[in-house]
Amino acid sequence: MRRYPVVWILILGLSLASGLPGQTTAQKKPKPFDAKAAEAALDPTYQNFLKITTYLIHPVEKDVFLKLTSNRDRDVFIESFWKQRDPTPGTPENEYRTEIFKRFQYVNQFYSRGTTRQGWQTDKGRIYMILGAPVSKEYFHELGVIPSEVWYYYGDAAKQLPPYFGILFFQKGGVGEYRMYDAQVDGPAALLEQHRDDPGAMADNYLLWEKIYEINPVLADLSLSMIPGETSTNFQPSLRNYTLLAAIYESPRKDVNPSYATHFFDYKGLVSTEYMTNMIEAQSMAAVITDPVLGLPFVHFSLAPQKVSVDYYEPTEQYFCVFKLSVSLRPAGAKEPVLYQFTRDHSLYFTAEEMARVRANGLAFEETFPVVEGDYTLSLLLQNEQGKEFCVAEKAVRVPAANAPRLDPPQVGYQVSTYPADVQLPFKRGDKKLVVDPKMMFAVQDQVVVHLAALDVRPEDWPETEVQILLKGQKKAPAFQKMATIKLADFAYRKVQPLSQAIPVQALAADYYDLKVVLVGPGGKVLDEETGGFGLVAEQAIGHPVAKAKGFSLANKFIFYDIRAQQYDAIGRPAEAEAAWAQAFALNPGYRNGVVNYANFLLKQKKWDKALEVVGSLKGDDKSRFEYFLIRGLAFMNKGDYSAAIGSLQEANKI
Repeated sequence: MRRYPVVWILILGLSLASGLPGQTTAQKKPKPFDAKAAEAALDPTYQNFLKITTYLIHPVEKDVFLKLTSNRDRDVFIESFWKQRDPTPGTPENEYRTEIFKRFQYVNQFYSRGTTRQGWQTDKGRIYMILGAPVSKEYFHELGVIPSEVWYYYGDAAKQLPPYFGILFFQKGGVGEYRMYDAQVDGPAALLEQHRDDPGAMADNYLLWEKIYEINPVLADLSLSMIPGETSTNFQPSLRNYTLLAAIYESPRKDVNPSYATHFFDYKGLVSTEYMTNMIEAQSMAAVITDPVLGLPFVHFSLAPQKVSVDYYEPTEQYFCVFKLSVSLRPAGAKEPVLYQFTRDHSLYFTAEEMARVRANGLAFEETFPVVEGDYTLSLLLQNEQGKEFCVAEKAVRVPAANAPRLDPPQVGYQVSTYPADVQLPFKRGDKKLVVDPKMMFAVQDQVVVHLAALDVRPEDWPETEVQILLKGQKKAPAFQKMATIKLADFAYRKVQPLSQAIPVQALAADYYDLKVVLVGPGGKVLDEETGGFGLVAEQAIGHPVAKAKGFSLANKFIFYDIRAQQYDAIGRPAEAEAAWAQAFALNPGYRNGVVNYANFLLKQKKWDKALEVVGSLKGDDKSRFEYFLIRGLAFMNKGDYSAAIGSLQEANKI
């Protein structure tokens, strides 16, 4: 064991027990972030990256990149940037990155001519960087029109582009670089050489179009619309032009989720470099469920990575993967303090048959832990050792104070399983566990069920109180339709009443459904209302992830009270923290971690005698000797019993 000098322990004791404030310095107001200055200060390599990706990078990605403070982080970010866009992940080459570099070289070689700007900065360079080489080009050099050319492309409906469209460029005024033609701003007159000869005619779009049509019918149509064959009312420029241009400019970002960038600062200190470039997408859900046995609120969550990499162990003919799940809870809108955190390791093995199911449906990792009232942010980090991959998720968590009749928010699942009532499991109430899918999408053959609970209804109101469950399809239904009513009179009174209702999905059309549950008291008074939702597809069956969760015996419920006490202490509610630790201590005075936490808290509250009483339960425990003597020494020192303090601290120093 490591030895601690007595002098060091005494100093530590004085600093911890006395609670003397440290020196404070006036904090300077931070300067606003200057993006232009940050970009100008970058090394040329990183400035070049921003040039190449000018039309591809999401504003969030650029903002994060500019705020990075080391070249190592910038290198990692750039690799992540390209991996997010790799059309064939897992192969040696990133075809998209290769193509973008080729485009950048091409535009700078060919579109820098006749202009003072670099090729990538020109209108042609911008379109080429975004869409690549056109399917075909057509040039207009006839007498009477300004030199022009059109680039034709096939569009991608998934990116809100039409099947076929053209982008017109012209030499404004007949000289200089080719600019992209804007039908609204430039107008057909800009395409005619002699447009000043007849001012009256130039104000009439039909006459302008007719003049161009006589020279080149194709150019005439393009003067009004980017979509070949589209007719324009009264020969006015098509309003779809701006919509199409906006879709073109947004298309490189359409399939990219910038969450990897928004979380970059959060995980860069937690995830090693070999993982940093392998962020994968994930689906997640979180809920607060009040346990009907303990009467305490718990956070329940499910996290499903979209990809699961595995290795194969030939001697046992098994596939395997090792996941590490890191969980933290902090106040909403703040990075600190962390109120509670833990990690969980999952070593998973699969037969060939099980692996086929995992490949088809994926995995979901579920957990639950107690939480005190308040508003929080739940942060999840899941790392897969096999693929050096990770995913992250953040969910808002709200735990209302237990002071009025209310409902737990509804959860929707596709199956219900039965477990012993004295085992705590994610998404379980009583002996019924709801099997959930974070995607919240279900099929006709799923047994869709809503789980919720009525809380703190007054006994005198119980017989006349009910829960109404209503649905509304987003496509057709104009208003919520009552689907079921659950009368509390059908159940014996209890503070926390779990409720369950099947959803007859076979009678519903494919749609996304808004769910509303209403607690209605005597006289029709609405006591509370909660909402949820789920999607229903037309298929008979769809795959759902294989859930991985670990049960926890309620015989060890003292740990729940210790966790609640830590949270109360972290948010500055010492009275509630002490009460929770007292409950944990009464349930199991031999729980080492809880006793140490409780005793240290009592030292902080300057309750020296109570700290000595609590830590006394560790006497004779060899694994706790250091904590036992240290806490006693600090308590005696603050009581002024220096002889007893020195004796205890010397014993701690021997360990």
